[in-house]
Amino acid sequence: MLAVALGLASGLAWGVSDFFGGLASRRIPSLAVVAVSQCAGLAYALILLAAVRPEAPPGAELALGLAAGASGVVGVASLYRALAVGTMSLVAPIAALGAVVPIAVDLAAGRTPGALALAGMLVALAGASLAASAPGRASRRGVGLAVVAALGFGGFFVLLSEAADHSALWALASARAASVPLAVTVALAVGVGLAMSRRLLALVLAVGVIEATANLMFAAGSQRGLTSVVAVLGSLYPVATVALASVVLKERLGRLQATGAAAALLGVVLIAAG
Repeated sequence: MLAVALGLASGLAWGVSDFFGGLASRRIPSLAVVAVSQCAGLAYALILLAAVRPEAPPGAELALGLAAGASGVVGVASLYRALAVGTMSLVAPIAALGAVVPIAVDLAAGRTPGALALAGMLVALAGASLAASAPGRASRRGVGLAVVAALGFGGFFVLLSEAADHSALWALASARAASVPLAVTVALAVGVGLAMSRRLLALVLAVGVIEATANLMFAAGSQRGLTSVVAVLGSLYPVATVALASVVLKERLGRLQATGAAAALLGVVLIAAG
């Protein structure tokens, strides 16, 4: 049950960070949002490491954390750009399908969550897709980026869970140690400046801390349960994103979205029961 709780909490935090990261990406280049937010996440991870001082893991796990960071930053950059240029109702569900990757890995390795939990995972993912839907015609812009985001997130889920075998904190820090130089280098290479107003800077820094917290909760959850289950629960972030859009942006929820949110909750119940 702790793994379920951590997976849900990570999904909530990812939903919040993606909502505000998407908003920021409509005002400044998405690469700037990613680079600065990743720097904030690294600083946050180093502060936690200095405070908790967990034992350093084997070098192989640090290497997996670096690989997870590279995969994750590709996913985040692609998602923020897709949210900035495309329709959220099309982009978010596609990106959330990254959870299919750890499901496939667990099944291939013979780690099965059980029939009831597996059914709940499918219902939850379907519900998240419906919750992110919106009336009207959806633009196809950003679809390709959403697919890249899904693959990036899928790789991140699998690699970070392996990197967190001994320490979730070290896994987070090593992931950020890879994502920060990659994000900053790419941003500067394409001529994207990192300067922004104080108000936007505060928002982007908050996005980085919230996203890093989500990653930490996912890593901790994967230590206590199947990666596929925790990843599916984390991938319910579109529900949180849509809920924030309705509260902050006053976007009206349609019947299909409400049905999707209810289905996602039903999926969570099935997963917990399984």
